[in-house]
Amino acid sequence: MMDGQCHCGAVRWTLSIEPDWLTRCNCSYCRRAQALWAHADRARVTLDYRADSVVRYLQGDKTLAFISCKRCGCTTHWEGADPVAGGRMALNAHMAEPSAIEGLRIRHFDGADSWEFLD
Repeated sequence: MMDGQCHCGAVRWTLSIEPDWLTRCNCSYCRRAQALWAHADRARVTLDYRADSVVRYLQGDKTLAFISCKRCGCTTHWEGADPVAGGRMALNAHMAEPSAIEGLRIRHFDGADSWEFLD
């Protein structure tokens, strides 16, 4: 299990499993946010925040919504633009304590060009 929260604590998440790896993406958004993604089925994630405490940003082809805390600005996760119960999402593992992600493999994803893992 892994827990994370934004800097001010207004947006929290819990992942019920340990991810096999974390993903660092170089797309135009992720490289700016410096996110480290733990991908999961939505059913494995518990989100805890008020709807008015976040900003949803749809970028590019508008299939993903990046969720950030309205107060402190941390990008905490992304979900489908039209989230469904069985869908996939990703949590920004940088919102977890460093000890929670220590030792997990980091894979590099080329979201800028090829849409393939580089390793």
